[in-house]
Amino acid sequence: SIRRRRNQSSMASTSGGRGEDGRPPQMQPVRSLSRRMTRAGTMMIDHPNEDESAIDSELVPSSLAAIAPVLRVANDIETDNPRVAYLCRFHAFEKAHRMDPTSSGRGVRQFKTYLLHKLEKEEETTVPMLAKSDPREIQMYYQKFYEDNIKDGEGKKTPEEMAKLYQIATVLYDVLKTVVPSTRIDEQTRRYAKEVERKKEQYEHYNILPLYAVGAKTAIMELPEIKAAIRAVCNVENLPRPRFHSASTNLNERDRERARSFNDILEWLALVFGFQRGNVANQREHLILLLANVDVRKRDLENYHELKPSTVRKLMDKYFKNYRSWCKYLRCESYLRFPPGCDEQQLSLLYIGLYLLIWGEASNVRFMPECLCYIFHNMANEVHGILFGNVYPVTGDTYEAGASEDEAFLRNVITPIY
Repeated sequence: SIRRRRNQSSMASTSGGRGEDGRPPQMQPVRSLSRRMTRAGTMMIDHPNEDESAIDSELVPSSLAAIAPVLRVANDIETDNPRVAYLCRFHAFEKAHRMDPTSSGRGVRQFKTYLLHKLEKEEETTVPMLAKSDPREIQMYYQKFYEDNIKDGEGKKTPEEMAKLYQIATVLYDVLKTVVPSTRIDEQTRRYAKEVERKKEQYEHYNILPLYAVGAKTAIMELPEIKAAIRAVCNVENLPRPRFHSASTNLNERDRERARSFNDILEWLALVFGFQRGNVANQREHLILLLANVDVRKRDLENYHELKPSTVRKLMDKYFKNYRSWCKYLRCESYLRFPPGCDEQQLSLLYIGLYLLIWGEASNVRFMPECLCYIFHNMANEVHGILFGNVYPVTGDTYEAGASEDEAFLRNVITPIY
């Protein structure tokens, strides 16, 4: 219950010694519900005319940012079903308590106290509308939300509206799994959740190019230089399919599904080396726009089907000028290699894509260009080995394309250096 959870939270909050004014935490003054928190999260001020729900999702302490989407969904559905909104906030509170059980982060104690007061009030004022119990209520609401908004909204709502609906459905199912035991989730709910998981990528936010948006094509996607760049980036012919090893048993089902099919060279690199999905999406757009902008200059747009060879060479010269200088300074062989008979354009784009993906996750390592050269040097050698059957110089084992976990590169390469 909320009261039991409040006691646990209070015990955790008072376990950290003395308060800011030198008194033991048990003696700290209790702040009333009517007082509001500032954005800094360390003071409370009165704003009687403001919407109280704003504090839920907008003023979450930075250390608890992961719960903001849950609270935002609670605000969005509150008028539709207050009880399910209450369950979402309860889930957010429990998640916040697990993230910071001692309330030591800046503004965390005040925020959790506010949220606890709100939950105590909602526990008594909200009642299930569709069923007699909370587990059945949230399942029925999830099914109703899917049927009324997502199933009936296909083709009728804008991509931006659909993206928000899929985000709400994803959060609702996460909350549902904490309320309903896995053995009690009915088949229809599971089926709807799988459909949401499968289709939500079509409505993910994009920067400039709606590469995977459904519906009518936007004008920019009809430009011949954009089409030519997309065809080049999506050329995955002869790229080996990554294989799972015993050490990769903790890959989730989504990663395994992605390994069964990859749509472009950046997805292939992400599978082999474990780059983050968001980084791949950003660098895909980046590379396509770079190619299109270089290629469209001084070009006859008639019969525009493929990139000019000089376009890729120009990008290679631009991005690897420093790497070639680094190799020359260290008197080591450059690993920008093109064996006879290879698809030179595809291999060049693999090298450029690899460098962009490394840079996209390098954090402050970007300020050490020689370190970026060293990382690229070794990974480019692995790419060449995977494609053309080289052997490791120490062990003599052959290279092969093995599937890596999402974020493996950040965790295993960048974080130790950082």
